Order: sequence, then C-alpha cells, then structure tokens
Amino acid sequence: MSITASMVSELREKTGAGMMDCKKALTEAAGNMEEAIDILRKKGLSAAAKKSGRVAAEGLVVAAGEGDCGVLVEVNAETDFVAKNEAFQKFTAAVAEVVLRQAPTDVEALKALAFPGTGRSVGEELTHQIATIGENMNIRRFARFEAKPGAVAAYIHGAGKIGTLVELQTEKGASEEVKALARQIAMHVAAANPQYLVRAEVPADVLERERDIMSVKAKESGKPDNIIPKIVEGQLNKFYGEVCLTEQAYVIDPDQKVEQVVKALAKTLGTEIKLTRFARFQLGEGLEKKVDDFAAEVAALTK
Repeated sequence: MSITASMVSELREKTGAGMMDCKKALTEAAGNMEEAIDILRKKGLSAAAKKSGRVAAEGLVVAAGEGDCGVLVEVNAETDFVAKNEAFQKFTAAVAEVVLRQAPTDVEALKALAFPGTGRSVGEELTHQIATIGENMNIRRFARFEAKPGAVAAYIHGAGKIGTLVELQTEKGASEEVKALARQIAMHVAAANPQYLVRAEVPADVLERERDIMSVKAKESGKPDNIIPKIVEGQLNKFYGEVCLTEQAYVIDPDQKVEQVVKALAKTLGTEIKLTRFARFQLGEGLEKKVDDFAAEVAALTK
C-alpha cells in the first residue's frame, strides 16, 4: 500500500512522533493506522506528545565555534538530571554544530534542517530524544555571530548554566591578542550581566522609568528643585555603567571600563577594534520552573 503524506500527517497528529518515524511505522503496518500507532507506542515515540506540555526549564547552554564564527544554543529539559545524560549532551552539541554550519534564521528553520547521521530533521530528532530520554525537551533559542574580519569568543560557565558570546571586529583580522580579549570579555559578560551594548540601545521607556524613580527619590530626600536634574543625570550615568557593556567596570581590571580596555589594545596593535555585539543566555531565565510540593503529594495519597 502506498503511504501518502496525509496519512503521515494524521499519524503525527495522533502520536506527536517525527515524520520519518511515522512513515516507517505506516510502512511496517501496511498503512493500518491503529497498528502504526501501536508500533510507535511500543517504541515509546508516541509518548512525546504527552510530554510536550510539561515545563522544561533545566537543560544546557552549549557553544560551538570555528574560525571567526561562534554560536550559543539553549536546549531545555525538565530536570537537571537529564543535563548530565550523555545522550542529551550529544544531542545539544550536535544541534550547536548544525547552527554553526548551516546558519538557520530562527528555531523553526533550525528544526527543519537535517540532523546529522539519522535521516531525521532536527525537529524529528528532538521528538525522538523526548521519547527516548522520557522528559519534555525544547530547543529554546540560539545566537550565531560571524565577524568578518574579527574574532568571536564563547564562554560557558557553571557546567552549562550560563553561556556568553562576544564579537570583536578589526581591520586587520583577529590576532591572538584580539582573540584573547574577546574571550576575556565573554567571561566578563557572564559575571557582570550587561543588558545592552551601548547607551543608544537602552529603550526610551526604560530611561523614562529610571528618570522618574530617580526624580522622586531626589525630591523626597529634600534636595532643592534646581539641582534635581543634575542629580538625576549623575545617577543615570551610574545606571548606564551598570547596564551597558561598554561602560561597565571591567571585572579583570575594575579601574578601567570595558571600552577603555578595547581602545587600549587597539592602540597597542595599531588597528581599529570594535566591540560590536554580545549575547548572554542564562539557563531557564524567564521560564516557569517546576516546584515539587512533596507535602501536597503525600496529603493527596491519603485521601
């Protein structure tokens, strides 16, 4: 019996299994839908759909790089235990390599790409891993930088809890000194958690909110109205120094700002160096995390 695309689609909707797995199951079942479902259930693949609604806020942030290109990828799972699973680690590393080599535009485009050595897409392999490992998993986000010419450096902290990526562009290409500085700034980003690269990136509404809070505090402290604007401007400069990467005190040498360190190396090497962008992924940030209430579970069992 010929297996049609509509049959594969129907089986995917019923089981949540990957396209290739559904096609194989239908072929093995000679087109019988119920038998194909049973085949997938026996393989554990149909369980993936049931797991898809569960919160996944643990996992890993991983990096990959080659030459002047680097990537960060966050893949989530339900428990920290899975992050230590060798199969999960290999999967996340392979996803990072796909991002590095093929430069997808977003996560959906990434899921449509071929996953190495399986005959499945990245999305289908994700479903396969969910069924195999037994937890909901999600490819949440990625960043990919390519400096032409220049240097891109990644840094992973806390066994995959925080990942950073930094791009320095240069006129003459990346020397070892530029690469080392990019690496050090990536470590700085992990520690200092900047929100923006430069002042111009801070949204107007964020600035307005800060101005309003600072003005109210200055008035409540009894400062004269005529000097409050100067106080607010001084506090805003301090605010920029906290949230803008270029204006932060460099963690390796707090007497200098990050932008001063970059300019100093540029002067030493006799070439222009620009800190052009950065990314910082903290595992699970902004996601609802599962909290086990063991007392409630015990109480429920006694009812």
